[in-house]
Amino acid sequence: MKKNYRHTSFIFLFVLLLIFATTFSIISVDARKHHHTKKSKIHHKHKKQQKNGDGNKAPNCTNSPSPAPSPSHGFYPTQSPIFNILSFGAKGDGVSDDTKALEAAWEAACKVQGATLEIPTEFQFLINPITLQGPCMPNFVFQVDGIILAPPKVGSWPKSSLFQWLNVKWMYNFTIQGTGTLDGQGYNWWKLSQIDYFQVMKKSENTPDRKPTVLRFYGSYNVTIRDIKIINSPQCHLKFDNSKGVKINNVTISAPEISPNTDGIHLQNTQDVEIHHSNIGTGDDCISIQTGCSNIHVHHLNCGPGHGISLGGLGKDKSVACVSDIIVDNVNLQSTMYGARIKTWQGGVGIVKNISFTNIQVSNVKVPIMIDQYYCDKHVCKNQTGAVAISNVKFNQIIGTYSTKPIHLACSNSIPCTDVDLIDIQLKPSTNYRGINQLGLCWNSYGKSQAPLLPSSMDYCVRRGSGLVRGISRSHEHVCL
Repeated sequence: MKKNYRHTSFIFLFVLLLIFATTFSIISVDARKHHHTKKSKIHHKHKKQQKNGDGNKAPNCTNSPSPAPSPSHGFYPTQSPIFNILSFGAKGDGVSDDTKALEAAWEAACKVQGATLEIPTEFQFLINPITLQGPCMPNFVFQVDGIILAPPKVGSWPKSSLFQWLNVKWMYNFTIQGTGTLDGQGYNWWKLSQIDYFQVMKKSENTPDRKPTVLRFYGSYNVTIRDIKIINSPQCHLKFDNSKGVKINNVTISAPEISPNTDGIHLQNTQDVEIHHSNIGTGDDCISIQTGCSNIHVHHLNCGPGHGISLGGLGKDKSVACVSDIIVDNVNLQSTMYGARIKTWQGGVGIVKNISFTNIQVSNVKVPIMIDQYYCDKHVCKNQTGAVAISNVKFNQIIGTYSTKPIHLACSNSIPCTDVDLIDIQLKPSTNYRGINQLGLCWNSYGKSQAPLLPSSMDYCVRRGSGLVRGISRSHEHVCL
């Protein structure tokens, strides 16, 4: 009986172990299945993440953000296509005519967005008068690192191309930049003095009656010019007509002091312009601002030699002149004929208003401050009663030396200058002073003065009571609205 009990216990224990083993096996299998399923789901999820984002790439181990989507407005190449003028048959020896090569390169680059037309360094390209016409694809860059030469002989210029040498029309979002030079080679034009010029004209049909500008823009918008040099123009160096949104930066413009009518930058019917951190020295105005100009900012500029910063001449031949919102500040003028100047012809119509000349440093300037409403480029001009009105002009912090007289305010008899402010003017005679009257001329100008003023007699240069005569100038404003 005892033996039978042991046998039964052994069987019971065996069955119990068998049940435990079977249960453990089932649990183990289920656990493995669950682990495999979870791992498979994670792996599947990871692969799914790889296919999202930019397409096929997985994020790197630094968990960097997903790349931004491509712009919806088109594809922009990482590197601009370059059109080198040498690839279009240019010789670059300064003697061969490379005009056709420039035309071909321009035509090809014009069709490509973000294109660069390259004038390579260490080459000289002789280019005849040419029109570089748009509109072109946006963000076109004219990269001038070499030298572009104008025809040196006066007689070789076609009569139909005497207004400008490089004529740029209807360009938008366009840049000219580089370390190169536009050389107008104007020496032969300057040799003819004004008297000799007209005498030669009478004798020779090949002598032109006008002189070209080196670089002229017409009907262009959002134009940037930076870093280049423009030198030795027969007449104006850089001109903008009927344009808007112009930026000129770090540009050098130069011609000898004896070169006639070689304005540095000439603006006409052009708005929203910034000219800064540049050096200009020519035989005429460093900057000339004409009718139809507004919202012009000139700053951090070195000017000299030349005729200074000028608004005008305005109102010639009884024409309408409208100029407004001009700011000139942080300018150095060295040995110029004038400093800050407004000049109008007698008999004109319109208004010059909201003009500010601030922080102007002058050194050996003949007349640092000038308003001249009797401007005349001849020996004698006919007296006329009408005039372009001048209002709200500020001369502030004009400091340095003069060689003839410190100020010249000659306003019209019939239309006085109003709201002309003289603030912190400190001008002393230079070592080259040859003047007689240290005050200068002050006539029919109304406004206010504020110390310090040197010479002190300048305090009497503007009369109080602008409000009494302001209505006269405002009556001319309606023509500019």
